[in-house]
Amino acid sequence: MNLGLFSLAIIQSAILALGQVTLKFGLMRMEPFGWTKSFWISVFANWQFALSGICFASASLLWMYIIKHYPLSSSYPLISLSYVFGLLAAMIFFHEEVDFHKWLGVAFIVLGCFILAK
Repeated sequence: MNLGLFSLAIIQSAILALGQVTLKFGLMRMEPFGWTKSFWISVFANWQFALSGICFASASLLWMYIIKHYPLSSSYPLISLSYVFGLLAAMIFFHEEVDFHKWLGVAFIVLGCFILAK
């Protein structure tokens, strides 16, 4: 695997995690679901929700580029890097506590990605 693929996978995973963070922030601001005018206003006036869609679309486009230009057997396992970014985002943005077992799991994911890169 080359450095280009690894770099693109990191960027794609970071954008995907940013999409999850902005989606969570957006959902926290929304009213409970209902077929009411106020609910739909809370959806369409929610910039975090819109930003999450932009992030997901960008990550998807980058993913399409990656799988077109690199072997799927090398590319697909690198999606697991999004778990690493998700865990870091949970700590930073939502002040969630991360126990030892989660850190151990993240260490195995990163180790696996490095093994694939060799």
